[in-house]
Amino acid sequence: MPVRAIRGATTLDADDREHLHGRTQELVEALMSANSLDTEDVISVIFTCTQDIVSDFPAAAARELGFGAVPLMCAQEMAVPGALPRVVRVLAHVETALAREAVTHVYLHEAVALRRDLAQ
Repeated sequence: MPVRAIRGATTLDADDREHLHGRTQELVEALMSANSLDTEDVISVIFTCTQDIVSDFPAAAARELGFGAVPLMCAQEMAVPGALPRVVRVLAHVETALAREAVTHVYLHEAVALRRDLAQ
């Protein structure tokens, strides 16, 4: 089965733990649904957050969705002046029969501005 990388991002209205979990779960669920995946297909997931998000780890939100056996990692995004604030990004490595061109990347809320070419 081919391995594909799937990107996505979302934004928060505020750095609040419950809000972070809700938006992260919304992003992960949308990514999984758009690509017809289940957790068995997921090899690993890397989350990044902008420096203004410190309320919790996005990986904790993914674990609540059943990703406990999937290797998850969180990192801090580069602090580029003028960049979009309060962004959670995801890079998921999955096994899927989808061709590279058929993979659906997911950008939600204000994160649509990051990749208008990929956002739906």
